[in-house]
Amino acid sequence: MPSAPDEAQAGVTTGTADHSSCSGGKEFRFILSQDISLPLSFRVNRFVPDRTLLIERSAPVLFVECTLYIDGVQFGLSTNTRLKSLGSPYCWNELVTLSAKYRDLTPFSHLAFTVWDMSSGEDNIYIVGGTTISLFNSKNQLKTGRLRLRVWPNKMADGSLSTSTPGKVPKTKREEIERLERVANKYIRGQIPHIGWLDNLIANAADKLEKESERTENLHSSLIVELCSFEHRVVFQEYGAKLHTSVPSSLVDISKNKLVIACDPEIGRINPSEHKHSVLAWSLARGVNDREMKPSSVDQKLIQNILKYPPTRTLNVDEKQLLWKFRFYLTSEKKALVKFLLSVEWSDIQEAKQAVALIPRWESIDVADALGLLSPVFQNEEVRAYAVGVFERASDEELQCYLLQLVQGLRFERSDRSRLAHFLVNRALSNYELASFLRWYLVVELHDPSHARRYLCTYEMLEDAIMRSVHKEENGFQVWQSLIEQAELTAQLRSIMKELSNVKHDAQTKGRILEQLFSGIFSELKNFSEPIPSPLTPTVLLDGIVPEESLVFKSANYPLCIAFSTVNGGTSKMIFKKGDNLRKDQLVIQIISLMDRLLKSDNLDLHLTPYQVLATGLEEGLVEFIPSISVAKIIQKTGSIESYLQKCNPDEDGPFGITAQCLETFIKSCAGYSVITYILGIGDRHLDNLLLQDDGRLFHVDFSYMLGEQPHRFAPPSPPMKLCKEMVEAMGGTESEYYARFKSYCCEAYNILRKSSNLILNLFYLMTGSNIESITDKGTSKLQQNFRLDLDDEDAIHFLQGLINESISAFFPQVVETIHQWAQSRR
Repeated sequence: MPSAPDEAQAGVTTGTADHSSCSGGKEFRFILSQDISLPLSFRVNRFVPDRTLLIERSAPVLFVECTLYIDGVQFGLSTNTRLKSLGSPYCWNELVTLSAKYRDLTPFSHLAFTVWDMSSGEDNIYIVGGTTISLFNSKNQLKTGRLRLRVWPNKMADGSLSTSTPGKVPKTKREEIERLERVANKYIRGQIPHIGWLDNLIANAADKLEKESERTENLHSSLIVELCSFEHRVVFQEYGAKLHTSVPSSLVDISKNKLVIACDPEIGRINPSEHKHSVLAWSLARGVNDREMKPSSVDQKLIQNILKYPPTRTLNVDEKQLLWKFRFYLTSEKKALVKFLLSVEWSDIQEAKQAVALIPRWESIDVADALGLLSPVFQNEEVRAYAVGVFERASDEELQCYLLQLVQGLRFERSDRSRLAHFLVNRALSNYELASFLRWYLVVELHDPSHARRYLCTYEMLEDAIMRSVHKEENGFQVWQSLIEQAELTAQLRSIMKELSNVKHDAQTKGRILEQLFSGIFSELKNFSEPIPSPLTPTVLLDGIVPEESLVFKSANYPLCIAFSTVNGGTSKMIFKKGDNLRKDQLVIQIISLMDRLLKSDNLDLHLTPYQVLATGLEEGLVEFIPSISVAKIIQKTGSIESYLQKCNPDEDGPFGITAQCLETFIKSCAGYSVITYILGIGDRHLDNLLLQDDGRLFHVDFSYMLGEQPHRFAPPSPPMKLCKEMVEAMGGTESEYYARFKSYCCEAYNILRKSSNLILNLFYLMTGSNIESITDKGTSKLQQNFRLDLDDEDAIHFLQGLINESISAFFPQVVETIHQWAQSRR
């Protein structure tokens, strides 16, 4: 038994249940993997290089990167061993503990080890080789003990299911020392009988052979690791599954002490007797009509647990029966309505009628629950109409927060002219901002061929309603015309982008050409014939473009930054992007704006910057320009964030020479965006998409990757939070009181937002039909996972503090930042 799992074994024998199967008076005892809640641990022993490494690399400085893959997908962050440079063999004997637990593993779980050489410096890391080992064998038993893994030269470890770097090689290709390692493992596990005098002879011979192989030139490099051993065999069973029966004695080969896998041909088929019983029990439960029936204390506890389920969780048969049984009692509990409607068998006409008749008697629900009733799960028109009625009571400001999702809800209506469509059009008539945004949201959805007819119908309803309002108000025609002028303005900007795309120069040269275009063929844009409402803020009227304040950004698609003069004498700047799917940014900014409202309603203002974003097409849109500077440029020009804040907000008596208010603003905004970007799983974070305003407000831009997405398929996952060392240094370091305050704000914000998790989950769930890549059922599950709804507030604080510490010590973001800066310098 290796030393790494000693403490783990003690925990297993006291903290899990073991199981047994009997045959002929003998027992085969085993532990189910789902019962082991300990973190996965193993020991990286040593690396034995081949002759090539010894010849080509004179003094290697090695470390091993350890990564867990589950079902071919990386799980958690990689963990590195310490550096080793004492020569062959390179011995670490280092215990590695990962965040994943044994119960999280599947039969297709792999450990991937990549050996790196840093002898040429951190900027020139050399791949020595990689190897991969499956954690379960072909019989779904957890592998244990010491393993010698073949290292494939000059290859990163491949964690895919069909790995190209297998540590286990075919018998015909194994070296003698590899064969002996496997025999020794069988001996340790008791699969080979112990014979004292013979064992000593073989052990001495094996030690001699191993030492001899390490002194001579090896044909293949190998990595020796030791996996955790347990008191009994560990057999895979999915976490949450139930072991209904013990293993039949006929399936246990006692002589070999192995499980024999046998296939049951009736697995997956419906048992007629159980099905009939289920139907009868369901009918009996559905027949209960006692309006005074109250749940027992046990049933009450079960019901309360059901009501805490996230909106994406489905109910099982027993839970549905329980909610139906006590439906009359639950009418006073507004949180129970959506769960009750999920328990209804809508295909049963009589039951559906009873459910619909009960809705008006229910305590009025909140907007968060009403959003859930507009999801594709609910097709009943009366239920969806009830949800619309809830929104009719909402203010215009609140309605605008959810307008994007309400437009998506039109996909799931049963008719083109639904009550939801009429509601949206009627509310737009009384609020110009709602009308403007509603029109743009509908225009973008016209590009979806599967629902284009539905959205075209709603678009025509909106146009007709506004045009007909001329009979009530004289400016009805002008209102619609002003909305059309917004589209014409974006078409002009699109033409300018096309002209610039034909010029193969850098951003500075394109900027000069932009000035020429405004003086030439696009000169009419300097002064509009009639003021045009800003697409981003319709209450602001634009009367022309200011060419001298407009420019082209140095970015992949060279977006335009256009300055507009306004009728009140001010200036409004916005960025026009072409080639980017701004619907993601639009959604993220909408959620950030909502989260800002939620935090402020709980008396926590984190000085967020929810700027405006509007997608005007599938791959184009407008973004509000906020005067700021990227953290990358700040570091380049002043050396640190602290120096920049000292320059903008000097105070000799303040902390670090900065005004107290500015530092507090910086700390709060860092906390707010750290928590929000973690919850939303925002990826591709680097110092160029972290911006800082003069007053200390930090904010994020560019949300092309969300819900756990990464720019490259095989890129290692980024840390949970984007916390660069420059941000922490500006707070005085990890030991300062300001950093402690930062962590406190993070924890407070996290728990506030967790209270509104149902609202946020429903908003994303309604977007799953929008054809935005990231918004899938898997992405929504990732979002739900990040809320950690299984934890209470105190445990959530400890969890988040662990994430902060993990993010601070991450090495990978520094590598990403270097690569990004190199790419930027070449533009």
